[in-house]
Amino acid sequence: MEKIRKTRNFFISPNQEDLKIRNFLPHSKLEILKMEKTAIIIPAYNEEKRIGVTLEKYVKFLKEKKKIRELDDFEILVVLNACKDNTLEVVKEKQKKFKEIIFLNFEKGGKGFAITEGFRDSLRRNNELIGFVDADMATPPEAFYSLMKNIGNYDGILASRWMKESIIKTKQTAIRIITSRGFNFLIKSILFLPYKDTQCGAKLFRKKAIESVISDLGITRWAFDIDLIYKLRKKNFKIKEIPTIWEDKRGSKLNLIKVPFQMFSSIIRLRLIYSPFKFIVRLYNKLPEKIRIHNW
Repeated sequence: MEKIRKTRNFFISPNQEDLKIRNFLPHSKLEILKMEKTAIIIPAYNEEKRIGVTLEKYVKFLKEKKKIRELDDFEILVVLNACKDNTLEVVKEKQKKFKEIIFLNFEKGGKGFAITEGFRDSLRRNNELIGFVDADMATPPEAFYSLMKNIGNYDGILASRWMKESIIKTKQTAIRIITSRGFNFLIKSILFLPYKDTQCGAKLFRKKAIESVISDLGITRWAFDIDLIYKLRKKNFKIKEIPTIWEDKRGSKLNLIKVPFQMFSSIIRLRLIYSPFKFIVRLYNKLPEKIRIHNW
């Protein structure tokens, strides 16, 4: 008897899963669309063991879409931030193989910093769509392509792990689920953002949307994605979320004991910034670094 395993949202057999992944465009019209040039930013911090496979898979998948005219031009921009390992050399080797890969290398660290610099660099070229995805390929290329196909007349689109149709390929630990859902509850309660998942690592935006907020982005780490979405919504840009394919990858650098406190403090700080009490943030920033929960 064929083995059946449970995903987060439904039971599917291995063969059924393969079919669903190959055809994962559940919210768009499936006709071939004229696509704008797209920049995909990949922030990378000590990713020597994973970045090579991610680049290989993404470039090959997107080149095939371009070949059959389901995609115009694209680029993949790797933004290395404070890497201490061999990530740079791995990226250079892939760049020799694929002309679509470019990279930036910074001594400064932080995912928010890396994505912001990636935005700045992508805006200098003819990219009409600009997005980002994690280096570990938790979001496979076909799922990111789904964002490109589904953005339609919207200004931004978010991949969501917590929608009914999402395919979660590996079972998450209880602490990860509690942390993620708790964080989302805070976001909805404090910032009134209507999305089920703001922290999934795959997002895509139109050039005009990024141009409107690029000079104001300054929050890193846990609050970066939320700050970006919050600013865009305040300027009346339309953003939607769609189900995604997602797989928890080994080698995560998250400290699941420390992270929840950092998440909570980030949300509180962000809410204060957009309130009459933003002076509290200025006072906090003057505290000695060693007694802060984390650097913002």
